[in-house]
Amino acid sequence: MTTLDTFTRAYIEAALWSSMDNTTPAGGEPLDKNYGAEDIAEETLAEMVEDCCKFQAENALLFHGCARGSGEYPIEAQAGHDFWLTRNGHGAGFWAGDWPETGDALTEASKEFGEVDLYVGDDGKVWAE
Repeated sequence: MTTLDTFTRAYIEAALWSSMDNTTPAGGEPLDKNYGAEDIAEETLAEMVEDCCKFQAENALLFHGCARGSGEYPIEAQAGHDFWLTRNGHGAGFWAGDWPETGDALTEASKEFGEVDLYVGDDGKVWAE
């Protein structure tokens, strides 16, 4: 992941952290407990990178230089994290208050990408569906 930009790395981290391995009826463990970016199937990683590049190209003006509530993380990292959470309907994301000026527009842009679910394939790699 060292060659990926901050936005994309944060997106991948959020994806692994918020996705479960479904090894038990209760959902199992978060993927990031046992899997890292190196475990993501090449095709899935390419799709993630493509989505992140496209989102950034289309929406960079909405998150660069805007007033943002928390400021705890670099803006690119927070945006990548929130892109994953928002597009997948998690309980946090652009709309949750940290993007007071642009949260609604970023939420709408994220939703245009549709939802993505991660799962562990029979090959032990993390795939998207």
